[in-house]
Amino acid sequence: MLVILAFIILFHVISAILLFISTIHNAWWTGTNYITDLWKTCNETCVPIPDSSSTSAGYLQAVQATMILATILCCVGFFVFILQLFRLKQGERFVFTAVIQLLSSLCVMIAASIYTAEHKSFHPGSLKDGDFGSSFVLAWIAFPLTLLSGLMYLVLRKRK
Repeated sequence: MLVILAFIILFHVISAILLFISTIHNAWWTGTNYITDLWKTCNETCVPIPDSSSTSAGYLQAVQATMILATILCCVGFFVFILQLFRLKQGERFVFTAVIQLLSSLCVMIAASIYTAEHKSFHPGSLKDGDFGSSFVLAWIAFPLTLLSGLMYLVLRKRK
């Protein structure tokens, strides 16, 4: 049982690290001479994304909010799991932790889906030429990890 518990903790920590990296790192969209993330575009200097505070960039604000929410929920889920580990009676499930982790997974999926659908239509001119970057890929990798983590908490029972 200790090995399973250690594996679940490691799985949750890896999910949180992936969420932090994908939210913070500057590589959601990469071009030949620039890199852009959810807040700024960098070539030799970094500048805020043009019109990112306008209503036409509502999708970008939704992606920012849901990625931040997913990261916060994943961290809160970990702390709730630690608290439940010592407070729950044997044989009870970690349902509250599972719900929090599944909500985190849903937020990541929403953010990555919105970014996938709307990115090329928002950026003008030269910013359309490029590919999805490593942070975008990490966000999509974090989605199934957080989903599986939430499902493992639903199945997990506290045993001796």
